[in-house]
Amino acid sequence: MSVETWVYYFLAVLILTASPGPSSLLCMTKAVQSGFKLSVFTALGSLVAITGILSLSFTGLGVVIASSELVFSIVKWTGAAYLVYLGWKALRSNQHDYQLSDVNSEQTSKQKGSRLNHFVSGFIVGSSNPKAILFFTALFPQFIDPTASLLSQYIVFAGTFAVMELSWLLMYAYLGAKSSNWLFAKGRAKIFNRVTGGVFIGAGALLSTTSRA
Repeated sequence: MSVETWVYYFLAVLILTASPGPSSLLCMTKAVQSGFKLSVFTALGSLVAITGILSLSFTGLGVVIASSELVFSIVKWTGAAYLVYLGWKALRSNQHDYQLSDVNSEQTSKQKGSRLNHFVSGFIVGSSNPKAILFFTALFPQFIDPTASLLSQYIVFAGTFAVMELSWLLMYAYLGAKSSNWLFAKGRAKIFNRVTGGVFIGAGALLSTTSRA
């Protein structure tokens, strides 16, 4: 792979990962509610899911998934339903403030459960976005050199994406954690829940309109 090809790929991935989406919003929300440390597991869950989609697209399975109306619809509606569910939970919340979790002070069983819940939430949102399947399926043919080692190209593509994706997710989570004190002063937590709830429901509704075209 030439340096020029990698630079073009880097710019494409930069646009994808920097753009706010359901995963970045989820990481920011989790950081506000539970603190930065637990939101890291949300980011990791999303990263594992999207990296899995990248791998499927690279091996050609992404084309099969993207071309199957049934599979595409299942992924789309699962993602849309989960985002609407998250929005509904936020809208139904009556909390006016949050007690940020201190990961080091919790019991081990509670730590694992809380971390696992955050990881699973991130994984579900990350894996149920059909736009990622379409993006990677359309992206890789533009950069893959069939005469070069596919394994080395995969390592470079996947490694570049993983670093960029995790960096931006953690950036959104950090911004959420830093804004938590201001958000939860004087009852602003309730407003935050209403706003994020509406955004999640809106994102779910928008995702449901995604087509394979």
